[in-house]
Amino acid sequence: MDVRNKLEILADAAKYDASCASSGSKQARAGSLLGSTEGMGICHSYTPDGRCVSLLKILLTNYCIYDCKYCINRVSSDVPRARFTVDEVVRLTIEFYRRNYIEGLFLSSGIIQNPDYTMEQLIAVARTLREVHRFGGYIHLKTIPKAAERLTIEAGRWADRISINIELPTAADLVELAPEKRREDVDEAMGDIREEIDQRRDDRKAGLKPPTFAPAGQSTQMIVGATDSPDAAILGTATDLYQRHRLRRVYYSAFSPIPFADDRLPPASPPLVREHRLYQADWLLRFYGFKLDEIVTPAAPNLALDVDPKLAWALAHRDQFPMDVNRAPRELLLRIPGIGVRSVNRIVDSRRHRAIRLADLRKLRLPWRRVQHFVAAIDHLPRAKDLESEWLRARLGGNATGLRQLDLFEAARSAHSGEV
Repeated sequence: MDVRNKLEILADAAKYDASCASSGSKQARAGSLLGSTEGMGICHSYTPDGRCVSLLKILLTNYCIYDCKYCINRVSSDVPRARFTVDEVVRLTIEFYRRNYIEGLFLSSGIIQNPDYTMEQLIAVARTLREVHRFGGYIHLKTIPKAAERLTIEAGRWADRISINIELPTAADLVELAPEKRREDVDEAMGDIREEIDQRRDDRKAGLKPPTFAPAGQSTQMIVGATDSPDAAILGTATDLYQRHRLRRVYYSAFSPIPFADDRLPPASPPLVREHRLYQADWLLRFYGFKLDEIVTPAAPNLALDVDPKLAWALAHRDQFPMDVNRAPRELLLRIPGIGVRSVNRIVDSRRHRAIRLADLRKLRLPWRRVQHFVAAIDHLPRAKDLESEWLRARLGGNATGLRQLDLFEAARSAHSGEV
């Protein structure tokens, strides 16, 4: 099989892994002759459903000795198989980079022979790029659970980011659909990476110059909708991973039906808007001061699909609004629907010099249709009957029967305004 055919198979097989964003690496590697992680990072492209993917995002091989029911590359799957050699991946990366097709490499693999052997192959690619070709571009390596600790640490030496997929929200889910994988193995590997990152940080604080280790940190991916686990379990696991292992990101990937699937798997994907709501809730937990039990509760373990999590919280706590933008502390301003971190910072800075008026809020380009019901300013006070009305949710949210995936440009506007 020629390299072109291998690329067709192994690039397609890699599309199911969503954890491909490059962020957080700010320093070029010393002595690099080719590539850089600074500036725009690696090239990205967008799939039709809006997911951001790397242009050269491939598997080393889609052969696998495991039989995870949700995975198209499982050993019992009847899909075309291929395997790159180390030199082929290195050559593709260099040639694509020189043609300006890519700015980095995302490399994962099915498990062949055993975890250690697979990990050694992945490391060989990254090491060859760094040492032989002095490649300074972004490298994201997927590490293999159960691989020896020394191999995980060596992977961090060559990669900018390393990640281990947690796969499913709970240990019980893994037992049901991926019995060859254990949560304890993933947890142990994440702990090893965290300790190594902490050790390098402490060494730098002590004035030492330790070798580079995964400067963009570690991340993971969780499949959503392959089991009945509610959003509360998904967000609970993510929160636990952020706190114990200080992950940079948890990626949520909506389950994609695969050919000849196991009967235990759902026949259809969950609505992609559920994936979007999980990212919004994740953002609220990490950057907006929300607690998990404020977003999901035992009585309502799943996020609402018709409104975003912050708006859902505000509608359930209408007694705390309207919020006076001239008096409310920053942590409460962050809870106003439609106002993001950047806008809150501008409000706090501005009110040090003068009282905030309606015109000042409009200059922030806030989504006024939503914000107007929840804020008070010197010359603006929303009508109490509007805030308390039953139709407010329907007016501000989506139609329960007409839910749709947000388009790319809608997401871009939100990113620009800092709104969540």
